[in-house]
Amino acid sequence: MSPDPGPLTAAIRRAWEASQYLFLGISVALLTYLSGFLVVAVLMFAVVVIGLPALPEAAKLLRAFAEFERRRASARLGVPFRPTRYLPLDSGELSERVRRVLTDPTTWRDVLWLPVQTLFGMGLGYLTMVLWPIGLLVDGAALPLVRLLDRRSADEYGTPLPERRGWVLRWIPVFADLSANWTLSLLSSRPSAALAERIEQLTESRAGAVAAHGAELRRIERDLHDGAQARIVALSMRIGLAKQLIDRDPDAARARLGEAQDGADEALAELRHVVRGIHPPILTDRGLAGAVRALAADVAVPVTADLDGVEDGRRLPAAIEAAAYFVVAEAFTNISKHSGATSARVRIDRGPDILRVVIGDDGHGGADERAGSGLVGIRRRVAALDGTTRISSPTGGPTDIEVELPCGS
Repeated sequence: MSPDPGPLTAAIRRAWEASQYLFLGISVALLTYLSGFLVVAVLMFAVVVIGLPALPEAAKLLRAFAEFERRRASARLGVPFRPTRYLPLDSGELSERVRRVLTDPTTWRDVLWLPVQTLFGMGLGYLTMVLWPIGLLVDGAALPLVRLLDRRSADEYGTPLPERRGWVLRWIPVFADLSANWTLSLLSSRPSAALAERIEQLTESRAGAVAAHGAELRRIERDLHDGAQARIVALSMRIGLAKQLIDRDPDAARARLGEAQDGADEALAELRHVVRGIHPPILTDRGLAGAVRALAADVAVPVTADLDGVEDGRRLPAAIEAAAYFVVAEAFTNISKHSGATSARVRIDRGPDILRVVIGDDGHGGADERAGSGLVGIRRRVAALDGTTRISSPTGGPTDIEVELPCGS
Protein backbone atom coordinates (compact mmCIF):
# COMPACT_ATOMS: atom_id res chain seq x y z
CA MET A 1 0.00 0.00 0.00
CA SER A 2 1.51 3.34 -1.08
CA PRO A 3 1.96 5.99 1.62
CA ASP A 4 -0.32 9.01 1.76
CA PRO A 5 1.40 11.69 -0.37
CA GLY A 6 -0.10 14.49 1.71
CA PRO A 7 -2.47 17.25 0.61
CA LEU A 8 0.26 19.61 -0.61
CA THR A 9 1.94 16.98 -2.80
CA ALA A 10 -1.43 15.87 -4.20
CA ALA A 11 -2.47 19.48 -4.88
CA ILE A 12 0.81 20.21 -6.66
CA ARG A 13 0.50 17.04 -8.76
CA ARG A 14 -3.10 17.86 -9.81
CA ALA A 15 -2.17 21.45 -10.57
CA TRP A 16 0.85 20.42 -12.63
CA GLU A 17 -1.17 17.95 -14.73
CA ALA A 18 -3.73 20.67 -15.41
CA SER A 19 -0.98 23.22 -16.10
CA GLN A 20 0.47 21.04 -18.84
CA TYR A 21 -2.88 21.19 -20.60
CA LEU A 22 -3.16 24.97 -20.13
CA PHE A 23 0.45 25.73 -21.10
CA LEU A 24 0.03 23.75 -24.32
CA GLY A 25 -3.15 25.78 -24.74
CA ILE A 26 -0.97 28.91 -24.97
CA SER A 27 0.87 27.37 -27.93
CA VAL A 28 -2.45 26.40 -29.47
CA ALA A 29 -3.68 29.97 -28.92
CA LEU A 30 -0.64 31.38 -30.73
CA LEU A 31 -1.29 29.02 -33.64
CA THR A 32 -4.98 29.97 -33.73
CA TYR A 33 -3.92 33.62 -33.81
CA LEU A 34 -1.78 32.96 -36.87
CA SER A 35 -4.42 30.69 -38.39
CA GLY A 36 -6.97 33.46 -38.13
CA PHE A 37 -4.83 35.67 -40.37
CA LEU A 38 -4.34 32.74 -42.75
CA VAL A 39 -8.11 32.17 -43.00
CA VAL A 40 -8.75 35.85 -43.69
CA ALA A 41 -6.02 35.94 -46.34
CA VAL A 42 -7.30 32.81 -48.10
CA LEU A 43 -10.87 34.14 -48.10
CA MET A 44 -9.72 37.50 -49.50
CA PHE A 45 -7.80 35.82 -52.31
CA ALA A 46 -10.73 33.46 -52.91
CA VAL A 47 -12.99 36.46 -53.50
CA VAL A 48 -10.78 37.47 -56.43
CA VAL A 49 -10.78 33.84 -57.71
CA ILE A 50 -6.99 33.28 -57.72
CA GLY A 51 -7.13 31.91 -54.18
CA LEU A 52 -9.89 29.36 -54.82
CA PRO A 53 -7.51 26.35 -55.21
CA ALA A 54 -6.01 27.13 -51.79
CA LEU A 55 -9.39 27.22 -50.03
CA PRO A 56 -9.96 23.43 -49.77
CA GLU A 57 -6.34 22.89 -48.70
CA ALA A 58 -6.59 25.56 -46.00
CA ALA A 59 -9.82 23.98 -44.81
CA LYS A 60 -8.07 20.60 -44.49
CA LEU A 61 -5.35 22.16 -42.31
CA LEU A 62 -7.96 23.87 -40.14
CA ARG A 63 -9.90 20.63 -39.74
CA ALA A 64 -6.77 18.74 -38.67
CA PHE A 65 -5.94 21.50 -36.17
CA ALA A 66 -9.45 21.52 -34.69
CA GLU A 67 -9.52 17.72 -34.56
CA PHE A 68 -6.26 17.73 -32.59
CA GLU A 69 -7.81 20.09 -30.05
CA ARG A 70 -10.98 17.97 -29.81
CA ARG A 71 -8.86 14.91 -29.11
CA ARG A 72 -6.83 16.78 -26.47
CA ALA A 73 -9.94 18.13 -24.73
CA SER A 74 -11.59 14.69 -24.75
CA ALA A 75 -8.50 13.17 -23.13
CA ARG A 76 -8.50 15.88 -20.45
CA LEU A 77 -12.15 15.27 -19.57
CA GLY A 78 -11.93 11.48 -19.91
CA VAL A 79 -14.69 11.28 -22.50
CA PRO A 80 -14.58 9.11 -25.64
CA PHE A 81 -13.21 10.86 -28.71
CA ARG A 82 -15.35 10.58 -31.83
CA PRO A 83 -13.96 11.82 -35.16
CA THR A 84 -15.93 14.71 -36.58
CA ARG A 85 -17.88 14.29 -39.79
CA TYR A 86 -16.97 16.88 -42.41
CA LEU A 87 -18.11 17.22 -45.98
CA PRO A 88 -15.46 15.45 -48.13
CA LEU A 89 -12.84 17.58 -49.88
CA ASP A 90 -10.80 14.85 -51.61
CA SER A 91 -12.99 14.37 -54.67
CA GLY A 92 -14.94 16.35 -57.22
CA GLU A 93 -14.28 19.45 -59.29
CA LEU A 94 -12.67 22.49 -57.69
CA SER A 95 -15.98 24.37 -57.74
CA GLU A 96 -17.69 21.50 -55.90
CA ARG A 97 -14.95 21.30 -53.25
CA VAL A 98 -15.10 25.07 -52.72
CA ARG A 99 -18.87 24.84 -52.33
CA ARG A 100 -18.45 22.14 -49.68
CA VAL A 101 -16.01 24.32 -47.75
CA LEU A 102 -18.32 27.33 -47.81
CA THR A 103 -21.47 25.37 -46.93
CA ASP A 104 -20.05 23.04 -44.27
CA PRO A 105 -21.31 24.31 -40.87
CA THR A 106 -18.66 22.30 -39.01
CA THR A 107 -15.87 24.06 -40.90
CA TRP A 108 -17.36 27.47 -40.10
CA ARG A 109 -17.61 26.46 -36.44
CA ASP A 110 -13.88 25.69 -36.56
CA VAL A 111 -13.27 29.17 -38.00
CA LEU A 112 -15.26 30.82 -35.20
CA TRP A 113 -13.32 28.80 -32.64
CA LEU A 114 -10.02 30.41 -33.68
CA PRO A 115 -10.49 33.87 -32.05
CA VAL A 116 -12.13 32.36 -28.96
CA GLN A 117 -9.21 30.00 -28.39
CA THR A 118 -6.76 32.83 -28.99
CA LEU A 119 -8.31 34.93 -26.19
CA PHE A 120 -9.22 32.32 -23.63
CA GLY A 121 -6.29 29.98 -24.27
CA MET A 122 -3.78 32.73 -23.67
CA GLY A 123 -5.77 34.24 -20.80
CA LEU A 124 -6.08 31.02 -18.81
CA GLY A 125 -2.49 30.00 -19.56
CA TYR A 126 -1.07 33.30 -18.30
CA LEU A 127 -3.41 33.26 -15.29
CA THR A 128 -2.05 29.82 -14.42
CA MET A 129 1.49 31.19 -14.51
CA VAL A 130 0.47 33.90 -12.03
CA LEU A 131 -1.30 31.44 -9.73
CA TRP A 132 1.67 29.08 -9.39
CA PRO A 133 3.94 31.26 -7.20
CA ILE A 134 0.94 32.47 -5.18
CA GLY A 135 -0.30 28.91 -4.74
CA LEU A 136 3.08 27.58 -3.69
CA LEU A 137 3.36 30.39 -1.16
CA VAL A 138 -0.18 30.20 0.28
CA ASP A 139 -0.91 26.47 -0.02
CA GLY A 140 2.69 25.55 0.73
CA ALA A 141 2.43 27.29 4.11
CA ALA A 142 -1.21 26.59 4.96
CA LEU A 143 -1.74 22.99 3.88
CA PRO A 144 0.94 21.40 6.12
CA LEU A 145 -0.34 23.43 9.10
CA VAL A 146 -3.96 22.48 8.45
CA ARG A 147 -2.89 18.85 7.95
CA LEU A 148 -1.23 18.89 11.39
CA LEU A 149 -4.38 20.32 13.01
CA ASP A 150 -6.53 17.70 11.22
CA ARG A 151 -4.31 14.90 12.56
CA ARG A 152 -4.54 16.20 16.11
CA SER A 153 -8.32 16.43 15.81
CA ALA A 154 -8.44 12.90 14.40
CA ASP A 155 -6.25 11.54 17.20
CA GLU A 156 -8.25 13.34 19.89
CA TYR A 157 -11.81 12.88 18.68
CA GLY A 158 -11.52 9.98 16.20
CA THR A 159 -12.82 12.03 13.27
CA PRO A 160 -11.64 11.06 9.77
CA LEU A 161 -9.13 13.27 8.02
CA PRO A 162 -10.89 15.66 5.60
CA GLU A 163 -9.66 15.99 2.03
CA ARG A 164 -7.82 19.29 1.57
CA ARG A 165 -7.26 20.50 -1.99
CA GLY A 166 -5.72 23.83 -1.17
CA TRP A 167 -7.03 27.34 -1.71
CA VAL A 168 -5.12 28.57 -4.76
CA LEU A 169 -3.70 25.55 -6.59
CA ARG A 170 -7.12 23.90 -6.61
CA TRP A 171 -8.29 26.44 -9.22
CA ILE A 172 -5.78 25.38 -11.86
CA PRO A 173 -7.51 22.00 -12.59
CA VAL A 174 -10.84 23.88 -12.63
CA PHE A 175 -9.47 26.21 -15.33
CA ALA A 176 -8.15 23.27 -17.35
CA ASP A 177 -11.52 21.49 -17.20
CA LEU A 178 -13.27 24.75 -18.09
CA SER A 179 -11.01 25.20 -21.12
CA ALA A 180 -11.58 21.62 -22.28
CA ASN A 181 -15.35 21.91 -21.80
CA TRP A 182 -15.76 25.03 -23.86
CA THR A 183 -13.42 23.66 -26.52
CA LEU A 184 -15.69 20.65 -26.95
CA SER A 185 -18.82 22.80 -26.76
CA LEU A 186 -17.50 25.14 -29.45
CA LEU A 187 -16.10 22.46 -31.75
CA SER A 188 -18.76 19.77 -31.34
CA SER A 189 -21.65 19.56 -33.75
CA ARG A 190 -25.01 20.55 -32.37
CA PRO A 191 -27.76 17.95 -32.94
CA SER A 192 -29.46 20.08 -35.59
CA ALA A 193 -26.18 20.78 -37.39
CA ALA A 194 -25.13 17.14 -37.18
CA LEU A 195 -28.52 16.11 -38.54
CA ALA A 196 -28.22 18.60 -41.41
CA GLU A 197 -24.73 17.31 -42.24
CA ARG A 198 -25.98 13.73 -42.13
CA ILE A 199 -28.91 14.56 -44.40
CA GLU A 200 -26.57 16.18 -46.92
CA GLN A 201 -24.23 13.19 -46.82
CA LEU A 202 -27.12 10.78 -47.31
CA THR A 203 -28.47 12.93 -50.14
CA GLU A 204 -25.11 12.79 -51.90
CA SER A 205 -24.71 9.07 -51.32
CA ARG A 206 -28.27 8.39 -52.51
CA ALA A 207 -27.67 10.41 -55.65
CA GLY A 208 -24.47 8.47 -56.23
CA ALA A 209 -26.24 5.17 -55.60
CA VAL A 210 -29.00 6.07 -58.06
CA ALA A 211 -26.40 7.06 -60.66
CA ALA A 212 -24.44 3.86 -60.05
CA HIS A 213 -27.63 1.78 -60.29
CA GLY A 214 -28.57 3.48 -63.55
CA ALA A 215 -25.09 2.93 -64.97
CA GLU A 216 -25.22 -0.73 -63.93
CA LEU A 217 -28.61 -1.20 -65.62
CA ARG A 218 -27.29 0.43 -68.81
CA ARG A 219 -24.25 -1.85 -68.72
CA ILE A 220 -26.41 -4.94 -68.35
CA GLU A 221 -28.68 -3.74 -71.14
CA ARG A 222 -25.68 -3.06 -73.39
CA ASP A 223 -24.14 -6.45 -72.61
CA LEU A 224 -27.40 -8.23 -73.37
CA HIS A 225 -28.06 -6.23 -76.54
CA ASP A 226 -24.56 -6.42 -77.98
CA GLY A 227 -23.72 -9.89 -76.71
CA ALA A 228 -26.33 -12.51 -75.88
CA GLN A 229 -29.17 -10.95 -77.88
CA ALA A 230 -27.08 -10.62 -81.04
CA ARG A 231 -25.92 -14.22 -80.72
CA ILE A 232 -29.47 -15.50 -80.19
CA VAL A 233 -30.65 -13.62 -83.31
CA ALA A 234 -27.81 -15.18 -85.31
CA LEU A 235 -28.70 -18.56 -83.80
CA SER A 236 -32.33 -18.19 -84.92
CA MET A 237 -31.24 -17.28 -88.44
CA ARG A 238 -28.93 -20.31 -88.69
CA ILE A 239 -31.71 -22.66 -87.50
CA GLY A 240 -34.11 -21.13 -90.04
CA LEU A 241 -31.56 -21.57 -92.81
CA ALA A 242 -30.97 -25.19 -91.76
CA LYS A 243 -34.73 -25.86 -91.98
CA GLN A 244 -34.75 -24.62 -95.56
CA LEU A 245 -31.75 -26.76 -96.52
CA ILE A 246 -32.63 -29.97 -94.70
CA ASP A 247 -34.47 -31.56 -97.67
CA ARG A 248 -32.38 -30.44 -100.64
CA ASP A 249 -28.92 -30.23 -99.02
CA PRO A 250 -28.69 -32.23 -95.77
CA ASP A 251 -24.92 -31.69 -95.46
CA ALA A 252 -25.30 -27.89 -95.59
CA ALA A 253 -28.18 -28.11 -93.11
CA ARG A 254 -26.01 -30.11 -90.71
CA ALA A 255 -23.27 -27.49 -91.07
CA ARG A 256 -25.75 -24.70 -90.24
CA LEU A 257 -26.98 -26.69 -87.23
CA GLY A 258 -23.37 -27.10 -86.07
CA GLU A 259 -22.90 -23.35 -86.32
CA ALA A 260 -26.15 -22.90 -84.40
CA GLN A 261 -24.82 -25.19 -81.67
CA ASP A 262 -21.64 -23.10 -81.41
CA GLY A 263 -23.74 -19.93 -81.33
CA ALA A 264 -25.89 -21.35 -78.52
CA ASP A 265 -22.76 -22.12 -76.48
CA GLU A 266 -21.44 -18.58 -77.07
CA ALA A 267 -24.81 -17.04 -76.11
CA LEU A 268 -24.84 -19.14 -72.94
CA ALA A 269 -21.32 -17.93 -72.10
CA GLU A 270 -22.41 -14.33 -72.65
CA LEU A 271 -25.40 -14.80 -70.34
CA ARG A 272 -23.15 -16.31 -67.67
CA HIS A 273 -20.85 -13.31 -67.99
CA VAL A 274 -23.77 -10.94 -67.47
CA VAL A 275 -24.98 -12.94 -64.47
CA ARG A 276 -21.50 -12.82 -62.95
CA GLY A 277 -21.60 -9.04 -63.31
CA ILE A 278 -24.82 -8.90 -61.29
CA HIS A 279 -23.79 -11.26 -58.49
CA PRO A 280 -20.87 -13.62 -59.09
CA PRO A 281 -21.79 -17.23 -58.26
CA ILE A 282 -18.29 -17.72 -56.88
CA LEU A 283 -19.24 -15.46 -53.96
CA THR A 284 -22.04 -17.82 -53.02
CA ASP A 285 -19.93 -20.93 -53.54
CA ARG A 286 -16.58 -19.93 -52.05
CA GLY A 287 -17.22 -16.80 -49.99
CA LEU A 288 -15.42 -13.47 -50.18
CA ALA A 289 -11.94 -14.85 -49.50
CA GLY A 290 -12.18 -17.52 -52.20
CA ALA A 291 -13.68 -15.08 -54.71
CA VAL A 292 -10.93 -12.51 -54.09
CA ARG A 293 -8.23 -15.16 -54.45
CA ALA A 294 -9.77 -16.13 -57.79
CA LEU A 295 -9.66 -12.48 -58.88
CA ALA A 296 -6.04 -12.18 -57.75
CA ALA A 297 -5.08 -15.22 -59.81
CA ASP A 298 -6.28 -13.46 -63.00
CA VAL A 299 -4.34 -10.21 -62.47
CA ALA A 300 -1.45 -9.62 -64.85
CA VAL A 301 0.99 -8.92 -61.99
CA PRO A 302 1.75 -10.90 -58.80
CA VAL A 303 -0.73 -10.13 -56.03
CA THR A 304 -0.11 -10.57 -52.30
CA ALA A 305 -3.41 -11.38 -50.58
CA ASP A 306 -3.91 -11.07 -46.81
CA LEU A 307 -7.44 -12.33 -46.23
CA ASP A 308 -7.20 -13.75 -42.71
CA GLY A 309 -9.97 -11.42 -41.56
CA VAL A 310 -12.59 -13.15 -43.73
CA GLU A 311 -11.38 -16.75 -43.70
CA ASP A 312 -12.89 -17.81 -40.41
CA GLY A 313 -16.04 -19.25 -41.96
CA ARG A 314 -18.41 -16.49 -40.83
CA ARG A 315 -20.27 -15.03 -43.80
CA LEU A 316 -20.85 -11.34 -44.21
CA PRO A 317 -24.16 -9.91 -45.41
CA ALA A 318 -24.58 -10.55 -49.14
CA ALA A 319 -24.64 -6.84 -50.04
CA ILE A 320 -21.37 -6.22 -48.16
CA GLU A 321 -19.66 -9.22 -49.76
CA ALA A 322 -20.78 -8.12 -53.22
CA ALA A 323 -19.61 -4.53 -52.66
CA ALA A 324 -16.20 -5.67 -51.38
CA TYR A 325 -15.86 -8.09 -54.30
CA PHE A 326 -16.64 -5.47 -56.93
CA VAL A 327 -14.31 -2.94 -55.26
CA VAL A 328 -11.45 -5.44 -55.49
CA ALA A 329 -12.42 -6.45 -59.04
CA GLU A 330 -12.49 -2.83 -60.25
CA ALA A 331 -9.20 -2.05 -58.52
CA PHE A 332 -7.55 -5.09 -60.09
CA THR A 333 -8.87 -4.08 -63.50
CA ASN A 334 -7.32 -0.62 -63.09
CA ILE A 335 -4.03 -2.19 -61.97
CA SER A 336 -3.92 -4.45 -65.03
CA LYS A 337 -4.92 -1.77 -67.56
CA HIS A 338 -3.58 1.55 -66.31
CA SER A 339 -1.09 1.34 -63.43
CA GLY A 340 2.07 -0.07 -65.03
CA ALA A 341 2.65 -1.89 -61.73
CA THR A 342 4.91 -4.87 -61.19
CA SER A 343 3.14 -6.07 -58.04
CA ALA A 344 -0.08 -5.50 -56.13
CA ARG A 345 -1.53 -6.31 -52.74
CA VAL A 346 -4.94 -6.70 -51.16
CA ARG A 347 -5.79 -6.92 -47.47
CA ILE A 348 -9.23 -7.47 -45.95
CA ASP A 349 -9.73 -7.01 -42.20
CA ARG A 350 -12.96 -7.64 -40.34
CA GLY A 351 -13.58 -5.67 -37.17
CA PRO A 352 -16.55 -5.68 -34.80
CA ASP A 353 -18.57 -3.35 -37.02
CA ILE A 354 -16.34 -2.53 -39.99
CA LEU A 355 -15.01 -4.45 -42.98
CA ARG A 356 -11.82 -2.78 -44.22
CA VAL A 357 -10.54 -3.46 -47.73
CA VAL A 358 -7.13 -2.09 -48.77
CA ILE A 359 -5.77 -2.49 -52.32
CA GLY A 360 -2.43 -1.08 -53.45
CA ASP A 361 0.12 -1.31 -56.22
CA ASP A 362 3.62 -0.03 -57.01
CA GLY A 363 2.61 1.58 -60.32
CA HIS A 364 3.10 5.11 -61.62
CA GLY A 365 0.01 6.49 -59.84
CA GLY A 366 -1.85 9.54 -61.10
CA ALA A 367 -5.26 7.82 -61.06
CA ASP A 368 -7.97 10.41 -61.66
CA GLU A 369 -11.60 9.77 -60.74
CA ARG A 370 -12.72 12.13 -63.50
CA ALA A 371 -10.91 10.15 -66.19
CA GLY A 372 -13.29 7.20 -66.18
CA SER A 373 -10.96 4.87 -64.32
CA GLY A 374 -13.76 3.20 -62.37
CA LEU A 375 -12.87 4.96 -59.11
CA VAL A 376 -16.12 6.93 -59.18
CA GLY A 377 -18.02 3.65 -59.40
CA ILE A 378 -16.11 2.34 -56.37
CA ARG A 379 -16.89 5.47 -54.36
CA ARG A 380 -20.58 5.41 -55.30
CA ARG A 381 -21.01 1.71 -54.60
CA VAL A 382 -19.41 2.09 -51.17
CA ALA A 383 -21.35 5.29 -50.34
CA ALA A 384 -24.62 3.52 -51.13
CA LEU A 385 -23.89 1.21 -48.16
CA ASP A 386 -22.90 4.13 -45.90
CA GLY A 387 -19.22 3.27 -46.22
CA THR A 388 -16.17 5.44 -46.81
CA THR A 389 -13.53 5.46 -49.52
CA ARG A 390 -10.02 6.94 -49.38
CA ILE A 391 -7.94 7.03 -52.54
CA SER A 392 -4.29 8.08 -52.68
CA SER A 393 -2.60 8.08 -56.08
CA PRO A 394 0.09 10.76 -56.38
CA THR A 395 1.95 11.10 -59.64
CA GLY A 396 4.81 8.62 -59.55
CA GLY A 397 2.85 6.24 -57.32
CA PRO A 398 2.02 4.24 -55.44
CA THR A 399 -1.76 3.95 -55.57
CA ASP A 400 -3.67 2.92 -52.44
CA ILE A 401 -7.42 2.46 -52.09
CA GLU A 402 -8.91 1.96 -48.64
CA VAL A 403 -12.60 1.16 -48.24
CA GLU A 404 -14.54 0.75 -45.02
CA LEU A 405 -17.96 -0.90 -45.09
CA PRO A 406 -20.28 -1.21 -42.07
CA CYS A 407 -20.84 -4.93 -41.61
CA GLY A 408 -22.50 -5.09 -38.18
CA SER A 409 -20.60 -8.25 -37.25
